[in-house]
Amino acid sequence: QVQLVESGGGLVQPGGSLRLSCAASGSIFSINRMGWYRQAPGKQRELVATITSDGSANYADAVKGRFTISRDNAKNTVYLQMSSLKPEDTAVYYCNAVISNAVLGVANIYWGKGTLVTVSS
Repeated sequence: QVQLVESGGGLVQPGGSLRLSCAASGSIFSINRMGWYRQAPGKQRELVATITSDGSANYADAVKGRFTISRDNAKNTVYLQMSSLKPEDTAVYYCNAVISNAVLGVANIYWGKGTLVTVSS
């Protein structure tokens, strides 16, 4: 029932900025932790940033000071503001969320299908 849909990816020059968004929809009682992961060609998927329901954020060392994760709980949406982009940021970026569909329900992990970010001159 739950779907996560990412948007905002595209081609950007080094030093540029992009803002990714991920909207959750479906049978949602509450959204707990949300986050962004990325996977570059030939590499493992890696954590980019996470944010708790109360706004506490964590970042991978590679993006600290450049990326900002935020969320709008009223819209069931998480954002990733990316600045000072580098070629090594090129990857498919995936939205992730821990979602419960009832007060006593199990919290399940959901993934979006990804959005491609290409940083190149």
